[in-house]
Amino acid sequence: MPDVSLYPHQVEALAKLHNGSILVGGVGSGKSRVGLAYFWRSCGGEIKVNGKGVSKAPTNKRDLVIITTAKKRDSKEWEEEAEPFEFKKYKINMVVTSWNQIQKEINTYNNFFIFDEQRVCGNGRWSKSFLKIAKKNRWIMLSATPGDTWTDYIPVFIANGFYRNRTDFIQQHVIYKPYMKYPVIDHYINGGIMIKQRNYILTVMPFKKKAEHVDQTVKVGYDVVTYKRVWHDRWDVYDNCPVDEPGKLCYLLRKVVNSDQQRIAAAYKLIKDNARVIIFYNYTYELNLLREIATELKRSLGEWNGEVHSEIPNKNSWVYLCQYSAACEGWNCIETNCILFYSQSYSYKQTVQAAGRIDRLNTPYDQLYFYTLKSNAPIDIEIGRALQRKENFNESAFVGKK
Repeated sequence: MPDVSLYPHQVEALAKLHNGSILVGGVGSGKSRVGLAYFWRSCGGEIKVNGKGVSKAPTNKRDLVIITTAKKRDSKEWEEEAEPFEFKKYKINMVVTSWNQIQKEINTYNNFFIFDEQRVCGNGRWSKSFLKIAKKNRWIMLSATPGDTWTDYIPVFIANGFYRNRTDFIQQHVIYKPYMKYPVIDHYINGGIMIKQRNYILTVMPFKKKAEHVDQTVKVGYDVVTYKRVWHDRWDVYDNCPVDEPGKLCYLLRKVVNSDQQRIAAAYKLIKDNARVIIFYNYTYELNLLREIATELKRSLGEWNGEVHSEIPNKNSWVYLCQYSAACEGWNCIETNCILFYSQSYSYKQTVQAAGRIDRLNTPYDQLYFYTLKSNAPIDIEIGRALQRKENFNESAFVGKK
């Protein structure tokens, strides 16, 4: 019979969960294991927790369907988390699929769904498929960021039976600005009702992490003259041609900043001083620079990007190069306590997810070190400010400031 290890904050959250809940916890808080434990209990089973209590086989078996990101599906992270529950032994079928495949599950009936991360904001295909599934199955959702605005909660409010449809919610709570060409929300009404509904849905799992975060910004220089040439003249100094598009302009500004010798030297020193380092970067030219540093320092090298997914080297010292969009989620590492952000991501969520690769409940370290290389270049400063506001950097808005 299953005997599952849970931390106190997980035990407390497990006791509060109910059908239609959103389990809210930060990256590395252990939401997956709590979700699996709740599924077991929802099937009429009981589990030993930390060697205490009574184990009982499920009396009302259901298939378990987990909707997650493609990265987590491919990494088999959920299968690893499910091992202590011995689902196969009790003939419980567990299917792990991605959000991109959610539409294939809309005819599923009387099963249990775990929706990993909040992907049902708005009124798109994922939200419509979610609502069809929620009507015919039991479900919970796991999320670090369940919603920023009240409209983000509309699908889960409907799924919990609070409203008939999106129009019903809007009629009861939304006031639009007058004389606008398209609908723009001015304010919400009957906020007390929405707060009560949200509090019923959310099961917040706060916990004090074992490891202390040590965040250090390492200031580096940049080529001011070349930067100004690109910015003021809108000129591509690499291909010697004019630049019109905001995205291309920002790319060139970042290339001037991120390929500067002072930044390379700072990265070299940090890698030299730390035996095992995970490095996050954005662009291919950065990858090539970092490869050169690892080679010069004779460090074992691993990579995760759009073309390569190698394992972390099984050596005493190594460098693991990770492209943000490819490797910011879906894997964990407790063999190091050091991450270097060679360049900043435009995405706040990517930044948090990337840091979470080493910030795990079972890390053996008391301190985790996060180094961010940052210059005084305007684009570096503005990206940093957006991330501090927990927002994404907007290229068009930045370019429009000229």
